[in-house]
Amino acid sequence: MKDIRFPAALTAAIGWQPPAGIERITVLDAHTGGEPLRILLAGMPTPVGSSVLSRRRDALERLDNYRRALMWEPRGHADMYGCIVLPPDTPDAHFGVLFLHNEGYSSMCGHGIIAVVTALFETGVLPAELAGQEIRIDAPAGRIVAVAQCTGSRVTRVCFRNVPSFLALRDATADVPGVGTLRFDLAFGGAFYAYVDATTLGLQLVAEEYRRIIELGSAIKHAVMTQFPVEHPAEADLSFLYGTIFVAPPQDPSNHSRNCCVFADGEVDRSPTGTGVSGRAAIHVARGELAIGEEIRIESLVGSVFGVRAVERMRFGPHEAIVPEVSGRAALTGRSEFWLDPEDTLGGGFLLR
Repeated sequence: MKDIRFPAALTAAIGWQPPAGIERITVLDAHTGGEPLRILLAGMPTPVGSSVLSRRRDALERLDNYRRALMWEPRGHADMYGCIVLPPDTPDAHFGVLFLHNEGYSSMCGHGIIAVVTALFETGVLPAELAGQEIRIDAPAGRIVAVAQCTGSRVTRVCFRNVPSFLALRDATADVPGVGTLRFDLAFGGAFYAYVDATTLGLQLVAEEYRRIIELGSAIKHAVMTQFPVEHPAEADLSFLYGTIFVAPPQDPSNHSRNCCVFADGEVDRSPTGTGVSGRAAIHVARGELAIGEEIRIESLVGSVFGVRAVERMRFGPHEAIVPEVSGRAALTGRSEFWLDPEDTLGGGFLLR
């Protein structure tokens, strides 16, 4: 038997190349406040279309096998999240972005904006001289403007101004199977969410309640979807309920509150949810609980924190809206090359919870 001298002999595996016929997908992994973002760098065909929204439709219709292969097991998991960096829609934008998850393609993603801007700066895709300047991003929900705060080559924080956010339904009630009549607010912060006071359900936003959070969040989402129309004033493709956000008191008294978002197909956000805190700011401004320019800090299920403030009021279709600004920090976790082998019967993806 051949003697294998560890670890030197294992270097042969580093240079090994897969056989012909296997697709290679290169990704960069990051997280924002604990929530993953897998950034597709090379190997996947680029979705086509004249806008990010049309590219989103093309990805769903023509390229969804890549989403399943990279978000689902065995390469991902039920709570994986990712993005595709795209050419911009508009002449003055730096890039476009399409976000993907276990169920499909989201309309906007705050933690994803923070992570992809961090990744593009720290890997040199965005030049260092743009630090502190506006980075203009075309997302399905509209124009996002981000600013990266840097120390040397490291990004210490990203702030972004989100799309117009608004309270659509205030103090509405839905009949939820197994729960009864439940009060909620419906708000848009780049996606629509039903916002629910967790304390009214006896629900604590802690890791130990993870299964119950998923079950209740999914039940509430489906109940609201069937009982209320969800309409975006400008884009039919954005007229859907993305998830449920539970709100509770903070564990750290220096913070305003705690969020836990259940979205897509029972996926749980580890971060406070960038679009979610944008909707929260719109709700608090509409209720007279938050002044323009005042920042609040919102925790996540794992204790990470986003700051959010309303920078201005505006009219958006029939709604009184705000422009929210969200801030947080991301970190890179690795770079990988995944292989898609047509002979691998499970390689196309599957999910277990």
